Amino acid sequence: MDPITLTTDRLRLRSFVPEDADAVHAICQDPDIRRWTTVPDPYTPQDADFFLNRLVVDGWREDTEYIFAVEPLAGGPLLASASISSRGDGAWEVGYWLAGEHRGHGYMTEAVRALAHWAFTGLGCVRLVWRAEVGNTGSRAVAERVGFVMEGLQRAALPNKGTLRDTWVAGLLPSDFGLPSALPYLPARDLPARP
Repeated sequence: MDPITLTTDRLRLRSFVPEDADAVHAICQDPDIRRWTTVPDPYTPQDADFFLNRLVVDGWREDTEYIFAVEPLAGGPLLASASISSRGDGAWEVGYWLAGEHRGHGYMTEAVRALAHWAFTGLGCVRLVWRAEVGNTGSRAVAERVGFVMEGLQRAALPNKGTLRDTWVAGLLPSDFGLPSALPYLPARDLPARP
């Protein structure tokens, strides 16, 4: 798929370009981003180049991951990264990071909501998954504000910097946004207790 641009009332979500390297490198020096995401630590200029020139490009070309740069619609600095990656069977997983100085303004919630809407309407996504290491309360707050339903905890589900970490997991369905699904949904029914 060719890169596209999404917009919200305040934000533009666009494909990253090589010129974003310095901003990505600077943002990924944030200790919270290095602690709670799978970005390399330390994060070098070479890591930023690999991210922009390989991961972003390959994901779009192979239709397996769409990584967006998030910036103010009126112009301004790079604020964040928001992505969705294919999990197969019509399900996708969302991931994001936000520059520390821009937290607390609702930018990430707005960006993830726009990305989820596009996934459901543009990609035929039937389920959007959010996962984060247990303890990443900032990421969880964003997911909950978007409308993700917490579904539980997965043990040893996230390899990060050589260690398996427990994760919270949540799901978002098209119906949570009032949208039709590409596939019908048959929810589990309460089963009577066995004697």
